[in-house]
Amino acid sequence: MTTNITPVTLRDEILPGGGHLSFVLKRGQILRMTDIEGGANVSLMMLNAHEKSERLNLPDTLKGQHTARLTAGHCFYSDMGRVLAGITADTCGWHDPFGGVLNAAEVAEKYGQGRYQELRNGFFRNGTDNLLIEMGKWDLNLEDLLMVVNFFSKVAVDDNGQFSFHHAHSQPGSYVELFAPMDVLMVLTALQHPMDPSSEYAPRPVRLSWRQAEDPQAAINALLTRPENERAFTNTYLFAQ
Repeated sequence: MTTNITPVTLRDEILPGGGHLSFVLKRGQILRMTDIEGGANVSLMMLNAHEKSERLNLPDTLKGQHTARLTAGHCFYSDMGRVLAGITADTCGWHDPFGGVLNAAEVAEKYGQGRYQELRNGFFRNGTDNLLIEMGKWDLNLEDLLMVVNFFSKVAVDDNGQFSFHHAHSQPGSYVELFAPMDVLMVLTALQHPMDPSSEYAPRPVRLSWRQAEDPQAAINALLTRPENERAFTNTYLFAQ
């Protein structure tokens, strides 16, 4: 007899547009991020939760998997050659590894002042400060600020190396799932992509939900899309066992 078991949600919350958050996605867990309204962007950093000097290395991630975009089947390599996380499901199809985040001066130049004195909790936030606020909770500082992946955003690269931002790439209800083969510290913020041409400050909310993977080995198998990924998982096993 076959019994269908609904995965248990460990945590579920809405991250408002402009918000920021940090947490440890534990080994064997899956994080689902859902674009509620469409047009969202989530800038995400990843670090080894136990050895925070080990961080996401996007150049190695892209070179090792021969890609300029990230989607289902792709892994996120650390600078120690291990897999911090991998995309096991994706209805959006393209996530940007190039755009980074804006700082306070860049946000003021693009959107105006947007000060707390006038707007209170609606004041204009920026990615650099949002990430640093969360990093401070883990004894991390400005020198620890590193590369981010901009989920739900598409930035294409042409044959001449020119970037182009695709407006309204992510539709309402689009989601992406990240599987963690080791404990990984996630630091993220929900702000507009730096290349978004809109001059209106209007970051979109996202839903975050956590669950335990029903079959961790099946999740890993879905990420063995290249020999380089297999080698990175071998390094991960040696560390995590």
